[in-house]
Amino acid sequence: MGGQNTNPVRNLKKIIRIIFNNSYIKGFIRWKLRLLGKVPSHRIRLFFLKYLYGMKIGKNVVIYGWSELRSPWLISIGAGSIIGDEVKLDGRYGIEIGENVNFSTGVWIWTEQHDVNDPYFAGKRGSVKIGDRCWLSCRVTILPGIQVEEGCVVAAGAVVTKDCDEFGIYGGIPAIRIAERNKNLKYSFSGKHLHFF
Repeated sequence: MGGQNTNPVRNLKKIIRIIFNNSYIKGFIRWKLRLLGKVPSHRIRLFFLKYLYGMKIGKNVVIYGWSELRSPWLISIGAGSIIGDEVKLDGRYGIEIGENVNFSTGVWIWTEQHDVNDPYFAGKRGSVKIGDRCWLSCRVTILPGIQVEEGCVVAAGAVVTKDCDEFGIYGGIPAIRIAERNKNLKYSFSGKHLHFF
């Protein structure tokens, strides 16, 4: 039987690769995740994200509704963090969110975008890391490969194109450091949330 692959593990890996590279399967998973964001129960959303999609979610995490999480199996959220409504987390290349982080409404985090100068319009990729006790205000956009260090605040509408140093307050397009934040932060979020959101 020359040339035939009889290794069952190798065959299974090949089948899995074909399934997950199938655009219909990817589209179906993404559609299901968008629907999950509309489920009017915080607890049900967390259950499915954690146990069905393998997302790493710490204690007392709140994820409000109408959010879209892509590749949640590559996203981790530390204890006490709050993800506001209408947030988009593009986990394709990894997102790590620290403890007691607050994302306001409409925060977008991208781990891949197109390179406008590439002759083939190829993607630029990179994981994103958000440190402990950061606050990303309304409509903040974080681009691929960015690290937002501990205690940072990013002002509403800012677009973060470069790393943010710890305890800095950033704003603008592109975001620049505009002030310092108190370094003696002791707060922690309890996980209290509005039901049906």
